[in-house]
Amino acid sequence: MRRLHYHLVDVFTDRAFGGNPLAVCTNGRGLSAETMQAVAKEFNLSETTFVLPPDDPRHDWRVRIFTPGSELPMAGHPTIGTTFVLAREHLIRRGGAETNIVLEEGVGPIPVRVEFKDGEPSFAEMSQPLPKFGPEVKDRRAVAEMLSLDVKDVDDNLPTEVVSCGVPFLYVPLRTLDAARRARPRADLMERAAESVGVPPQAFVFTREVEHEGSAVHSRMFAPNFGITEDPATGGASGPLGCYLVRHRLARAGAAIVSEQGIEMGRPSFIHITIEQTGDDISAVRVGGRCHFVGEGFIEV
Repeated sequence: MRRLHYHLVDVFTDRAFGGNPLAVCTNGRGLSAETMQAVAKEFNLSETTFVLPPDDPRHDWRVRIFTPGSELPMAGHPTIGTTFVLAREHLIRRGGAETNIVLEEGVGPIPVRVEFKDGEPSFAEMSQPLPKFGPEVKDRRAVAEMLSLDVKDVDDNLPTEVVSCGVPFLYVPLRTLDAARRARPRADLMERAAESVGVPPQAFVFTREVEHEGSAVHSRMFAPNFGITEDPATGGASGPLGCYLVRHRLARAGAAIVSEQGIEMGRPSFIHITIEQTGDDISAVRVGGRCHFVGEGFIEV
């Protein structure tokens, strides 16, 4: 048996029991993918990460990301939370007000910038792959039904479409905060839409009506077919969300965009998004936030 050291952090929040919880195993050397998957299932958090030496010595670490059911090629809150733990444990370069590292994930190298305050990590921001748009779902009634909403709740002035910055999500614009609060996912109808239209079986809903001053959008993410009825903070979906907002002129390139998420779950999260444009093309996608250390321990594997 081997004692595997793990850390627990809440990501995209500055307080305990907010944001999205994450388990980080800082020494994944020698573990098989099957063991990593079993550990992730044991923790039963939305994601668990395992830190490994990089394949390319120019990079800092390799990170593998597992849900309780499968491995992911990239995800936002695991990237931010793992970076926070690495900085806290002095496993990356430190010194000065900030540092830049590169993590290897399934989609390739992911640059991450870390800010420090009083010598400790205070904010981390990852760069995500540039976006890919499409397809769109034209049937608003089918979209509304898979969220247990009325068709009038879906904003017909904006497209319901897939956007990916490494992982695809279906973005559903809603008219009101009330509609966002009432949304309830129907796994069977989401799966049917995925098969018939060719969209991912998860829905990211948002409205420009918000609860907190300073937020630009109020968001929820449903992925019941992946065992995640609702996710409190989805960094991997927040980069594409920002791209959607900028492309459809709901937000300005270069401006700070804050997505509030997880409020309906009692785990308020605040995700900072920055989208850069060169001409009409999106040229940079960055997602960041704060983290709160919860605890650490060992698991026998």
